[in-house]
Amino acid sequence: MSALSPVSRPRGLRPDWLSDPKVWRTEILGGLVVALALIPEAISFSVIAGVDPAIGLFASFTMAVTISVVGGRRAMISAATGAVALVIAPLNREHGLGYLVAAVILAGVFQIVLGALGVARLMRFVPRSVMVGFVNSLAILIFMAQVPEMHDVPWPVYPLIAGGLALMVFFPRITRAVPAPLVSIVVLTAVTVAAGIAVPTVGDKGELPSSLPVPGLPDVPFTVDTLKLIAPYALAMALVGLMESLMTAKLVDEITDTHSSKTRESIGQGIANIVTGFLGGMGGCAMIGQTMINVKVSGARTRLSTFLAGAFLMVLCVVFGPVVSDIPMAALVAVMVMVCFATFDWHSIAPRTLKRMPVGEIAVMVITVACVVATHNLAVGVVVGSVTAMVIFARRVAHLADVTSVAEPDGNSVVYSVTGELFFASSNDIVGRFDYAVDAERVVIDLTSAHIWDASSVAALDAVETKYAQRGKKVEIIGLNEPSARIHRRLSGGLTGGH
Repeated sequence: MSALSPVSRPRGLRPDWLSDPKVWRTEILGGLVVALALIPEAISFSVIAGVDPAIGLFASFTMAVTISVVGGRRAMISAATGAVALVIAPLNREHGLGYLVAAVILAGVFQIVLGALGVARLMRFVPRSVMVGFVNSLAILIFMAQVPEMHDVPWPVYPLIAGGLALMVFFPRITRAVPAPLVSIVVLTAVTVAAGIAVPTVGDKGELPSSLPVPGLPDVPFTVDTLKLIAPYALAMALVGLMESLMTAKLVDEITDTHSSKTRESIGQGIANIVTGFLGGMGGCAMIGQTMINVKVSGARTRLSTFLAGAFLMVLCVVFGPVVSDIPMAALVAVMVMVCFATFDWHSIAPRTLKRMPVGEIAVMVITVACVVATHNLAVGVVVGSVTAMVIFARRVAHLADVTSVAEPDGNSVVYSVTGELFFASSNDIVGRFDYAVDAERVVIDLTSAHIWDASSVAALDAVETKYAQRGKKVEIIGLNEPSARIHRRLSGGLTGGH
């Protein structure tokens, strides 16, 4: 049973935040900080997707609220994201908002199907070096996203950012009752408004919505042609969204030392995107930067913070729009820069660590970071890094396979002992390790210390038997363990055209 299952709670269905005032306070304040940080991000991603800022803000609201109920990872924030915006931007640009919304709904359906089929289990094949690269590249991308906010701006922006960072570093030494990022945002806003300092604000990013989203169907013809048009974009969005969400969930698992249901998270992401699509949003997935604010900086641990992040977002936009518009971007930049430093795995690049780590592990980490930074797509980096790690692992294990021979005293037979793992990368090499012309008439291949993994290994053994048979010599294979014997019986003789 999942660690998040309500049945596992000692107080039945009653959530933690209802029974502990400290948790209640942490979750509410954490949700408020995340909501403030979501506003400029959602507006920026709306620009990337080529839609009105309200579309991105609606998506962030509906994604956060829905995933707080149906998601598998508590305290994780889902909203409109840059990765999803990049995938669906061409569809919106070429065919309009109606097709974009339809693609979001179809992407949600794909995610539910993929979740039900167990795609989350593939996370087992993501090595630690890829995970470290994912975390470090995430921190780099978050920082890079802040650079435009620090370029070609009035000079007061820089001391404001420095002041915000100083507040977040030193305020926790006074008290942790209130999240330092929230204090930083409030103080910097008060200073800029009271002193009349002219700096870029949230309001400069775009107009905030003045009403809640209204449900409706996408404005597209419901035909097979429409389905063919949106399906590739929807599938790409589904895969990218699941990849980022599952990687983020795994990261939060490690930070909080708790387990989450990745299958439930996959299906939950699909439900959230379907709801978002029917409410006219641009879709999304887990937001890593905001999740780090919620979990690592604010200390939130329950679904309440996720729900309130979405709820506060709409309240701030609809009710307190003029006040929120006055928040200086410098305050939010300072928060995100602090998130970068907190997210980056500094231990992974320490000289002592690099000296002890295998070269292959370091290469995988660097390749993952390079791919993510180059493409601005975390999913690409994870896939390339994982494939690289598998290739390196296959090469390393392939070298462990060995063949040694021992001639019997009577001179009429020879025994070859094969050791190691036999699979596509190692089995082909063993074919050349036998002395077909010189060996005695009876050849014994002892596989007691070996294991057969695939058809390539069976084909290699068949090839060895064939080469000996062509010289009138008989081969006997012994020592197969049960799994190896099973695959050998099933495939032998059917891969090389017989002996």
